[in-house]
Amino acid sequence: MKKLFVCLLLAASTACSLSASITGRIEGLVTDAAGAPLEKVEISIIPQLSTSMKFNIATDKNGKFAQIGVQPGYYMISFKKEGYMPASKEIYVEIQGVAGLEVKLEASQPTMERAMSASDKLFLQGNDLYQLKKYEEALAVYREAIALSDAQWGYYLNLGLTYKKLDRKDEAKAAFAKAAALNPDSYSANKEYGESLAKEQDFAAAKPYYQKAADLSPTDPDAFYNLGICVSKVDGHEAALAAYQKCIALKPDYAEAHYELGTIYIGQNKKAEAVASLEKFLALAPEHEKAGLAKQLVEFLKK
Repeated sequence: MKKLFVCLLLAASTACSLSASITGRIEGLVTDAAGAPLEKVEISIIPQLSTSMKFNIATDKNGKFAQIGVQPGYYMISFKKEGYMPASKEIYVEIQGVAGLEVKLEASQPTMERAMSASDKLFLQGNDLYQLKKYEEALAVYREAIALSDAQWGYYLNLGLTYKKLDRKDEAKAAFAKAAALNPDSYSANKEYGESLAKEQDFAAAKPYYQKAADLSPTDPDAFYNLGICVSKVDGHEAALAAYQKCIALKPDYAEAHYELGTIYIGQNKKAEAVASLEKFLALAPEHEKAGLAKQLVEFLKK
């Protein structure tokens, strides 16, 4: 027991160290439909498709809540209070950033609340199975959760991600479409649905979803890189310039974005900029599958 206590103490010490350097904070306000603050709303904060870092907190008498020490990334946040319909939101936490949100809860019927409680338990069970890579089992559990409550966007998102793991593309796309329809303000749902459409070469249909994802997550370099790829297919390579530039501004070592910029600059006859971008790409990713072509392009531009 003493050894266990020491291990737990060391783990807590490590968590504190991480919190001071790379973690962020989530805070917000929960009210009823009329805007009155709600006290003692149960709040669960979990990373996408995981329960390993779950936080459970509650609102204070002013309807406010806060959680520190949150690792960077996307989180699904659920809100529950007796007499009200549960709600869920997606939020992105930046390093040392503060992610805020406001939520309104609608009045509900007791029978509906019981169904939601049971479906949430199934949803978390599905997440655990997904983490264990038991995708077929996770699929069955997510379907059961949806059968109890078919209006929860997060259920469909995780269902889609499970289909994706099983390479069942059509079913994944349908699930992502449903998630995006239920929650148009979800970065993950828009990104995944856009990706599903892009993989079918339907870039025109994918573009608005990639654009929405970038609008929802303006500090995520991946969002702008994905948008750039899609825009280049729909509107031409040069039209993607701003997206790639934004990607690099957010993450200067984003190798693939430097490569794409280099090829755009070649088309614009900006040799110096093209060489600089391609050499940066080679410095960052010398083993990349496009490294050989990038070297040839640099040699040609320097002649």
